Amino acid sequence: MNPFLSTQPNRVPLGGAARALGLSLSALTTGLLPLSAPLAATASPRDSLGTALGYPTSATPALLPAVASSLDRQLEQPFQRLAMLDVALPGQAPIPLASPPPVRASYPITPARRALLNTIRYSEGTWAGGQDIGYRILFGGSLMRSMERHPNLVIRTARYASAAAGAYQFMPFTWSMASRLLGLQTFSPEEQDQAALLLIQRRGALPLADGGRFTRSLAARLAPEWASFPTLGGGSYYGQPVRRFADLKRFYEDNLAQLQAEVSNDGMSDDLAGSPACLRGQLVCQFAETAKPSL
Repeated sequence: MNPFLSTQPNRVPLGGAARALGLSLSALTTGLLPLSAPLAATASPRDSLGTALGYPTSATPALLPAVASSLDRQLEQPFQRLAMLDVALPGQAPIPLASPPPVRASYPITPARRALLNTIRYSEGTWAGGQDIGYRILFGGSLMRSMERHPNLVIRTARYASAAAGAYQFMPFTWSMASRLLGLQTFSPEEQDQAALLLIQRRGALPLADGGRFTRSLAARLAPEWASFPTLGGGSYYGQPVRRFADLKRFYEDNLAQLQAEVSNDGMSDDLAGSPACLRGQLVCQFAETAKPSL
């Protein structure tokens, strides 16, 4: 506990300037507490996410009316759908401003995108012959019992320790970020696919993926996201075991040809490229607009 907050000046013998300073500190902290308490009580996951993306957050010192008005104007335009502050100003009761539920975003999945997703699974060792059991794989090869949420379980092997899980071996922080941006509710195969496409977009590789060609540049853009993908130099971005580019290219091309044949037989179109449709204030779109390629 802060000693300035726990000390009672009228119980400690003070004299002259020291007593005046003590009384001033007491008055200052007494005036700040009614303002700072509501802010501390309303800390939310948006704070850490907003800090990571450079957005305003509720981590703000005591608000004077003028500052509060300025903050309202900042939040009003691009962040109408984000969690707001529950601020009690002097002489006013707190006004709860509830955050609406996340808006679910959805990436269309074309044969080209599915082939890349499958190639990532092949590279990460979760392909499992294309079976859904690959979405249940934990780091090290064991299976998670439930897909209701990311298991967030650290597994140790002889050389490594990791909490990666699922078909795309999501780390807990990465999954938390992606699921908030996309409004995902579980750890289902469909939602894992959506989160993986967000990560591909984050690396500036979605246009390359939509080109239907597995190139060295595409692999290199994804190497910082998936350690098993080779960089332009052929090694791992993180110094871990890496798949050969030729093997990944061969798998991708064979898988894409099979998927395109299935689409042709079903009479379906392959023109559903693009990112999720952006709604006003939807955070995933703000994220996509500020995402920068890693290369």
